[in-house]
Amino acid sequence: MQGSKASGAFILTASHNPGGPHETAKKMVMFKVARVETKPYDGQKPGTSGLRKKVKVFMQAHYLENFVQATFNALSAEKVRGATLVVSGDGRYYSKEAVQIIIKMGAANGVRRIWVGQNSLLSTPAVSAVIRERVGSDGSKASGAFILTASHNPGGPHEDFGIKYNMENGGPAPEGITDRIFENTKTIKEYLIAEDLPDVDISAIGITSFCGPEGQFDVDVFDSATDYVKLMKSIFDFESIRKLLSCPKFTFCYDALHGVAGAYAKRIFVEELGAQESSLLNCVPKEDFGGGHPDPNLTYAKELVARMGLGKSSSEVEPPEFGAAADGDADRNMILGKRFFVTPSDSVAIIAANAVQAIPYFSGGLKGVARSMPTSAALDVVAKHLNLKFFEVPTGWKFFGNLMDAGLCSVCGEESFGTGSDHIREKDGIWAVLAWLSILAYKNKDNLNGEKLETVEGIVRQHWATYGRHYYTRYDYENVDAVAAKELMAYLVKLQSDLTEVNNFALAWPVESIGLDFSGDLLIKGVRSDVSIVVEADEFEYKDPVDGSISKHQGIRYLFEDGSRLVFRLSGTGSEGATIRLYIEQYEKDPTKIGRDSQDALAPLVDVALKLSKMQEFTGRSAPTVIT
Repeated sequence: MQGSKASGAFILTASHNPGGPHETAKKMVMFKVARVETKPYDGQKPGTSGLRKKVKVFMQAHYLENFVQATFNALSAEKVRGATLVVSGDGRYYSKEAVQIIIKMGAANGVRRIWVGQNSLLSTPAVSAVIRERVGSDGSKASGAFILTASHNPGGPHEDFGIKYNMENGGPAPEGITDRIFENTKTIKEYLIAEDLPDVDISAIGITSFCGPEGQFDVDVFDSATDYVKLMKSIFDFESIRKLLSCPKFTFCYDALHGVAGAYAKRIFVEELGAQESSLLNCVPKEDFGGGHPDPNLTYAKELVARMGLGKSSSEVEPPEFGAAADGDADRNMILGKRFFVTPSDSVAIIAANAVQAIPYFSGGLKGVARSMPTSAALDVVAKHLNLKFFEVPTGWKFFGNLMDAGLCSVCGEESFGTGSDHIREKDGIWAVLAWLSILAYKNKDNLNGEKLETVEGIVRQHWATYGRHYYTRYDYENVDAVAAKELMAYLVKLQSDLTEVNNFALAWPVESIGLDFSGDLLIKGVRSDVSIVVEADEFEYKDPVDGSISKHQGIRYLFEDGSRLVFRLSGTGSEGATIRLYIEQYEKDPTKIGRDSQDALAPLVDVALKLSKMQEFTGRSAPTVIT
């Protein structure tokens, strides 16, 4: 290890609260830049949303530092030297230590100032908003951010940690940058750090100033919610939502699952919109998310699901009219009505269909809409009906960002409980909740004193009656052996070579590499005679209409004659093993058939999907980990 000398004999470290009358001088300090020798770690490849591993992996010597330095080295000099960066996250275990490390490395790499949300808490959408909207007291604007989150993955000493970098547009780093980061992690030999820089008190709002070899360096700790709340108030009609929430017949419940959304829930729903504080569940952010899994779905949001009347046991208490949940970093959402689940695919379609009338931000019209490939085609039908530009992109919010930056997309969504718009460049869980409350407020604006309010279920069923229904489900097989998962996907690709064989005849070849022989197995028509035939099958490939970049191997699709779809993907968001996601969709236009139970309606296609893919044979799993 060796350190370069700092220019200047000493520095004055001072903290002050911008709203306070005094500036408190601390001690005379001098920080120097050290060059620390290191060696590469295998596997530091950022997935769809950054690098996610177990905490014990991140706590290895130099592991986090290697990735951070690889990121600095992947950025152009003007995005680092003299720049302003945001460093915060969802507050999960190891976040506070990681923030201090990144502050010290930022100082050593010539960053001019670092903005930190109080207690290092900032939701992922709030980080995007801060990058795009916040102006520092000295007129500075952020050029990027390190976000410390593993999103919907569990937290705690034995669970997951994550880090990702967002760019100056507020969106995730594009593949060109993440590929460069990964290449840098494989060759890194040293990193820069100001080891003698004292830890900054991130619990106290204020600016701490230092001076190093390149001059002054500031750490600005600011209120986590102010910028984001201001942005939400500029998008939605808070007064109309307040009237809805004050209506005795309308009841509301929001579950933050002990994630960072809790830092915003009371400010927005209680203080701004007048909801009862008792309507908030699990809204104290915790490092381990209260021991739960901060994934807003019917499996993990058990308390909310039970309160909304969707649990296995019935309750004598009447459920609220509206319920919603967030994930760990508050970019995902689940929307529920009384005893009613809204699929994320339906949710984005319904928001798009009602946005112009219900949300002031969109009063001038929508530029276009987009969805991820595995998301149901409900949004496609709305786009066609409203004559809107429509885009189908790979999974990963960064693909929406390019469309938004080019002015091509206003509203977008993913089936994985991500919904958002061009107000920022991330999906936004609280935005989605406010969008639904806005639609409910609009639908009920002349009916708040009436006998019965328009409900979530009523709005969804009305949408189905107008546009048709896309029956949809997702099966997740988590922590599957990675080799077996890849073999399954290769098998599905090979099947696509002869659709006649897939539809009608016996499979005539073994999979020798894993010792499985499926010769003689009947496929589609041998499994179910009540399922349409496959007319197209491919591996989804996307050419970005903005920059021309091509993304290959984005999921395996089987498209049926009646519009049904089977999609198979390997997820890039897990920290161990592989996650296989199976998506099953069937479109129904007949108004007499849109009210069926989703799992009943999809049972024939599910049967085909599991037998077509040989899911149990490859994975050893007789059932999925999660069904959504």
